[in-house]
This record gives sequence, structure tokens and C-alpha cells, in this order.
Amino acid sequence: MVVRIVRIAGIVVVALGVVIGSLYGWTRSHPHKLRADIEINASAAQVWQVLTDFRSYPEWNPFILSAVGEPRKGAKLVNKLAGTDGGKGMTFKPTVLVADPGHELRWIGRFGVPGVVDGEHYFLIQETGPGRVKLTQGENFTGFLVPFAGSAIDVQDNFAAMNAALKQRVEAAH
Repeated sequence: MVVRIVRIAGIVVVALGVVIGSLYGWTRSHPHKLRADIEINASAAQVWQVLTDFRSYPEWNPFILSAVGEPRKGAKLVNKLAGTDGGKGMTFKPTVLVADPGHELRWIGRFGVPGVVDGEHYFLIQETGPGRVKLTQGENFTGFLVPFAGSAIDVQDNFAAMNAALKQRVEAAH
């Protein structure tokens, strides 16, 4: 009887491992992608300055309510996000992957251990003409719980709101 229970428990553990591994692998090849673009009448350097002035986020940013840390590769940030659909916000501690002034800021945040829900968040700044740039904010979500995360990771409207607020702040200052 005990041997049979141990055997069944082993089968359940292996099956669970296969399911989790399969979900993780599927989201690595098919991440849940969000993206929002906006044109800003300013230079790439001006957009970068506002984007990376984390101390000023509480003054203008409707999505990332506060950010503490430095925009440099390998740095840890502490970001507090607004809640979605009137829900409670959250604080997370991403690691900066890329900090290329005037071009790209990218970090990765994780829910718990790697592979559960990982979000690689990015800002791309591309010059489109003299004194004009396109800002792209996006995130690629991977991890075995991503297919079940639903509205918890559906923050594209928040990206658009932050982009619009950043545009307003940059253009008003310059």
C-alpha cells in the first residue's frame, strides 16, 4: 500500500514537472507581448533625461508611481506600480539589463523565482527627425504562470498613459 502511494506521488510529481516545463518553454518561444508607442517633439537626450530622473516620477508618472535606483546595467531598482482596474498596486525589484543613454532602458522583473512570471520591460528611443523621437515602451512576459495571469499583466493602457505623461512633461520643459 505504501509503495503504491509513493509510486502514485512520484507519477504526479513527474507529470506536474512536465506540465510546468512545457508551459515555461511555450512562453519562452511565445511570450505575452505588450507595446505602446508615442511621438515626442524633443531630442533623444531630453527624453532620456526625463525617463531616467526616477526621483521625479511621483510628480508626473501615472503608472510607475516611484522608482528608486540608478539607470545603469546591473543596478537593482525598486519600482512601485499603480494598480490596474482600480486594484492594489505592487512593488517589485527589477534588475537593469541595458542602460544606453538616449537609446534604450531595459530591465527584468520577476514574480518570485525565475520562470514563474518574468517581465522584461523596455523603453526604446528612436530619432525620427530633427528634435523628434519615437518612444516605444513594451514588455515581454514569460514563465509558466503567464497563461493564467490574465488582467494582472494586461497593463498596455498604463504604458500608453505613462508615455502620454512623459511626452507632456518633456515637451513642456523644452
